[in-house]
Amino acid sequence: MSVRRTATALAAAAVSMLVLSGCDSPRPERTVSTATPPVVATASPSPTPTESANPLAGPYSPTGDLTALANDLDAPWSIAPVGADGILISERDSAQIVLIDTAGQKRVIGGVGGVTATGEGGLLGIAVQSAGTERRLFAYFTTADDNRVVSFPLTGTGASLALGAAAEVITGLPKASNHNGGRIAFGPDGLLYITTGDANQRDRAQDVAYLGGKILRLDASGSVPADNPFAGSPVYSLGHRNPQGIAWRADGTMFAAEFGQDTWDELNVIDPGANYGWPDVEGTDSSDTRFVAPIAQWATDDASPSGIAVIGDTVFMAGLGGERLWTIDPASGAQTREFFSGQLGRIRDVYSAGDGSLLLITNNTDGRGEPRPGDDTLYRVTLAPTSG
Repeated sequence: MSVRRTATALAAAAVSMLVLSGCDSPRPERTVSTATPPVVATASPSPTPTESANPLAGPYSPTGDLTALANDLDAPWSIAPVGADGILISERDSAQIVLIDTAGQKRVIGGVGGVTATGEGGLLGIAVQSAGTERRLFAYFTTADDNRVVSFPLTGTGASLALGAAAEVITGLPKASNHNGGRIAFGPDGLLYITTGDANQRDRAQDVAYLGGKILRLDASGSVPADNPFAGSPVYSLGHRNPQGIAWRADGTMFAAEFGQDTWDELNVIDPGANYGWPDVEGTDSSDTRFVAPIAQWATDDASPSGIAVIGDTVFMAGLGGERLWTIDPASGAQTREFFSGQLGRIRDVYSAGDGSLLLITNNTDGRGEPRPGDDTLYRVTLAPTSG
């Protein structure tokens, strides 16, 4: 399977989005400033799609070539398209938000202040929310004291696109050198979902009062929705070890990938108030009716799952330790396929481009991988319907 580099492909990905609108080794601690380099780019504004805006149906799988949209990214962690302006990438260690514009040019639109990049912490997940003419970037990151989510207005367009002043959404989330969770996404209900790791307090993943080892649900201001399963609490589901990617099928079904301990990594269907068993159970080998079993599981050497995306009826899952892309049929979790094994190295995030194609970033510069020339790279993956 060949790889080609083209700016035209990035422009095509942006147009398509308009139409359809695991543990890391410890690293030295570094606190990052908010200095922003000069910027140069041109584009026009547009709405931004979300993972939930996916009208396709049936199974999909990769076909044809990978197209490289941008190279030389520094420990990239999360993908967030911004319509005709291009695609935003978070860089974990530099704490910078990088824009890949529709010409394939790369520039920093701003830095996230107060980030402490150590262990698995740093600038992690990002998500964009559009409300009328206003767009905001939400970011999950590690500080010296906690994990937190803040939001920034996205000001300007094209060459003038930049981050405004930060507003806190939620602070005080548990942190540790690893198990920090860190994925965020807006669901089809317009609410913000946040994954938090157990921060090495494994037994507290069962404690609703402890916000580690959970999936949280808030509105964009940080308020707790009235219909959350635990009154007055942001907790949406519990019993997680280190949940990562979250995404939704068109019918509203929510999926989450999860790092296991030494035995099984998981893909779960997430229901409000449900308990996924950590640390009492791992994988499907349990008859305990208190806990919800995963729909698919992998040996930890084969997966170490990170970001996920849903296209049609197929879940696409990035593999870090497994160094491959997995596809899963949720109707039959045993029906999984793997792609690009050994070709790209570690894969950190995937994102539905909204047109039946997939965006993907590698993660070989994060201290765990073996960087190759040009790493790390943002790719576009062409997909096609399959018979299963």
